[in-house]
Amino acid sequence: MPGGGSPTPDPCDTTTVTPASPFHVRRTRGWALVRVVGESMLPTLRPGDVLLVRGGARPAPGDLVVAELPGGRGAGVKRAVRHEPEGWWLERDSRTTGTDSWLFGAVADDAVRGVVRLRLWPRPGRARRDRHGT
Repeated sequence: MPGGGSPTPDPCDTTTVTPASPFHVRRTRGWALVRVVGESMLPTLRPGDVLLVRGGARPAPGDLVVAELPGGRGAGVKRAVRHEPEGWWLERDSRTTGTDSWLFGAVADDAVRGVVRLRLWPRPGRARRDRHGT
């Protein structure tokens, strides 16, 4: 980080989240910092990216979200592609790494814990909608 400091966000893997994360322990409506650990969101997100997430925000198609993934996978960062009767269809951005709704199906609305608003470090920028969003 600039100035020699280091970020101290809760770790967030694009496949799992450690128990210290507020998205794993409880549903939150505040802001949280998460760190990308896995590679399922390449090239959009890279391991080590620090994200600002708005807990409880309503996603729109194309948004990056933190969601509890089915089958004991924990929480992860995925792209909300579309809303279906069963919930949100989530996809990874990587064509070769990770899991998504093609494997586990749509996730319930209440499994989506928050929407990624910004990448804070190391390449600051807005979390833009992409692929199927506007």
